Amino acid sequence: MKISEKLWQEYHVKLRAFVQSRVPDDATSDDILQDVFLKMHSGLASLQDETKLKSWLYQIARNTIIDYFRSQKPTADIPEWLSQPGPDPSEKVTQELSECLRPMIQLLPDTYQEAVTLSELEGLRQKEVAQLQGISLSGAKSRILRGRAQLKEMLAECCRLEFDHSGRISAYERKDGNCGDCS
Repeated sequence: MKISEKLWQEYHVKLRAFVQSRVPDDATSDDILQDVFLKMHSGLASLQDETKLKSWLYQIARNTIIDYFRSQKPTADIPEWLSQPGPDPSEKVTQELSECLRPMIQLLPDTYQEAVTLSELEGLRQKEVAQLQGISLSGAKSRILRGRAQLKEMLAECCRLEFDHSGRISAYERKDGNCGDCS
């Protein structure tokens, strides 16, 4: 008797019960059991430790059950309007508000103004800002952070901001209609 036949004789009843406890349909569980033994037969040569045969077979069964449920997920065509995303509304808001930030940056104290300009407008890394300003990295981080905080306060005084679920500005409304240079 071949080894695969011996394994069938020894394990098919236990594996069928294992599969049926997770997939109640008898026809489907029989198909899954057949797939398990096909995978076992084709991968038996790769099994290096025969003492782990039982756990190896049950792992094959678990993976085959998972594969079955994954293949059963309902599929639907993606609606055309969803597959081609339009411009993100928050990008428009960000663009409009960025026009307000340039004049506000000019109102910051010189140390914060330079640090924020270098990092936010010129795109330099904080380490590069520290080198250009001749200060420590933590000093540059502090200046940038404090400058951003002051900008946030200025913007909050000027506009009512709405945020989306991820914390990005999704909409805004000017409070008094007079925001200086950004109106």
